[in-house]
Amino acid sequence: MSRLGWSHQKTCASVRQAVAWCYRGGSISAEPRINDRIRVPEVRLVGPSGEQVGIVPLAKALELAQEYDLDLVEVAANARPPVCKLMDYGKFKYESAMKAREARKNQAHTVIKEMKLRPKIDPHDYDTKKGHVVRFLKQGDKVKITIMFRGREQSRPELGFRLLQRLASDVEELGFIESNPKQDGRNMIMVLGPHKKKTEAMAEAREAQAARKAERQGVASEETSEAPVAETEAAEAPVVEAEAEAPAENPEA
Repeated sequence: MSRLGWSHQKTCASVRQAVAWCYRGGSISAEPRINDRIRVPEVRLVGPSGEQVGIVPLAKALELAQEYDLDLVEVAANARPPVCKLMDYGKFKYESAMKAREARKNQAHTVIKEMKLRPKIDPHDYDTKKGHVVRFLKQGDKVKITIMFRGREQSRPELGFRLLQRLASDVEELGFIESNPKQDGRNMIMVLGPHKKKTEAMAEAREAQAARKAERQGVASEETSEAPVAETEAAEAPVVEAEAEAPAENPEA
């Protein structure tokens, strides 16, 4: 038998095995089995409030689910007998999705930013680079500082070392030296770590954004409230002029 024919037979056998497994009630989905999809004679039932009902026949559990207008959800399929709970499965899925979304939102991924400098950097460029380092540390990120030596600068590593020490001293309120300066070929590298955790920095950023949004809404509402007052004053102005002109006509009459 050729190798191709043997491979084809193995593939067909795998497909038949998967179909047979699904036909026997096996599930290849991560979704739990609910209601009529549960194929066991009896279950260990948990009530809507978490109370233990006990081991009951599947028909009885389905009857209770219909009576409470809830779903019978298999929460522990490997138990003997399987554990099922009465719940609103649609609401449960929605709340689970919202919790997962919130967890992803609050996840803190450690990010290492990189900033490159030259040993004889201009003061203005140094201030600009330092500003970026300050911003990264405030965001809760680590910063890898790289001093690049070129030509004869390689014979003066103390210039890069002093520059790194100066930078670390300038941002010591926001970060600390996590990895001391070390020579790496033509470069000298130092890593700064933030004092503030990433989660704290994210929370503060969200609070500042909410405060700015509330301030903008407050300014917009003040402008809206002042507009009708100006329109009222403009509408009353002609009336005042008419009243002022009225006495001047009487002497001529």
